[in-house]
Amino acid sequence: MKNKERTKIRESKSRLIFNIFNYTLLALLSITYIFPILHVFSLSLSSSTAAAAGKVSFFPVDFSWDAYAYLMRKADFFRSVNISFWRVVIGSLVNMTLIVLTAYPLSRSSEKFAWRNVYMVFFAVTMFIGGGLIPTYMVIRQLKLLDTFWALIFPAAVNVWHIIIMMNFFRGLPSAVEEAAAIDGASHWRILFQIYLPMSLPSLASLLLFCIIGHWNAWFDGMFYMNSPSNYPMATYLATQILNNNRNITNMTPEQLEKLVALHEKTMRSAQLFLSIVPILIVYPFLQKFFIKGIVIGSVKQ
Repeated sequence: MKNKERTKIRESKSRLIFNIFNYTLLALLSITYIFPILHVFSLSLSSSTAAAAGKVSFFPVDFSWDAYAYLMRKADFFRSVNISFWRVVIGSLVNMTLIVLTAYPLSRSSEKFAWRNVYMVFFAVTMFIGGGLIPTYMVIRQLKLLDTFWALIFPAAVNVWHIIIMMNFFRGLPSAVEEAAAIDGASHWRILFQIYLPMSLPSLASLLLFCIIGHWNAWFDGMFYMNSPSNYPMATYLATQILNNNRNITNMTPEQLEKLVALHEKTMRSAQLFLSIVPILIVYPFLQKFFIKGIVIGSVKQ
């Protein structure tokens, strides 16, 4: 008995040491992730002279709202934010609808779904072989989608990797539940919407988070498919503003020009970048518990 008690004490001590080391390491990693965001936020709230002199680290120097005050009066910035907002809403809805409707039949066996393997190969090939930018651009042009909102939605409507994740999650659900529903006369639509989807909330929330972040941060397609800057989503707008050094002085009043000269490029860029990540920082905590649960459930095969 004494040997068993000593073994338990040693195991508890070793586990305590491991937990302390693990939590300390994770805390340090979390701090390193927070520092860049804190630095950008501090730059956006600092004066132009302090930002130009490189005096800003993790706290604002010579506190100033000038960068945000200037952005609040920029109609093109809020126009791009509005485009990105609707892109996230409509794009994520289209993504999740196609993911669910494609993953469900592919999760069936070949005996229940004829030609299932053929469809699976068809989708899998697109993950390794793509048409390229020029053919894709030609297709979008032939469909007359250039310089339209739908050019941001349709090319990214189907994400095969997300379909595979959802398909594997469906295949991991207990088959007895589906068989009982089928015996009771439930159709495939009823099984999908009343049984599979309620049981798949963690996986759905995880994929929804991926779709939201993907649409919100996408910038290249806006630059590639849009001819007019007024149709740029927010990420594309920020990219062009940074490349143009934020000095577009057309159609500005003398007062606006004076305030723009007083602002430094670093404060302007930092203010725009911080505003761009605020929506993700707001949405992520609400989906975090589902995201973690989806990872845990998906990692265990029963």
